[in-house]
Amino acid sequence: MRAIGNFLWFVLGGAVMGLAWWLFGVLAMLTIVGIPWARACFVIGKLSFLPFGREVISRAELRGVGDVGTGAFGFAGNVLWFLFAGLWLALGHLAIAIFDFLIVIGIPFGIQHLKLAGIALAPIGKAVVLNEVAATVRRTNAEGYVAALRNRAA
Repeated sequence: MRAIGNFLWFVLGGAVMGLAWWLFGVLAMLTIVGIPWARACFVIGKLSFLPFGREVISRAELRGVGDVGTGAFGFAGNVLWFLFAGLWLALGHLAIAIFDFLIVIGIPFGIQHLKLAGIALAPIGKAVVLNEVAATVRRTNAEGYVAALRNRAA
């Protein structure tokens, strides 16, 4: 089922937006200063080509601790990203989402484009993982949170 979804996705805008992400990645690499953003572009560009079966989560959520990209530097990086590339990629995903919503079969793909538009606004500090990994991380974090609440109550 994932293969069929990814094929339809690729045809209904995934190829265009994946190439757009990679284009911004190449442009960021040319500036040398933009190499950290370029890496994010290539990772999310790959996700834009074949998104089904994968999910984007915070690296802090995934690893259990913050890092450079999830702290103040990550926030500053996301602000710069938004100004130079994020807004344009988000608008591209939004335009394709509207097109996909106009055709009945494209509604699930339009929803995915809206998710990617949100990611396009602030991709620094994110990780692309399999859906199963994201579910396991969230379940483990929730169990830890509940255990901490129980320890406080005791």
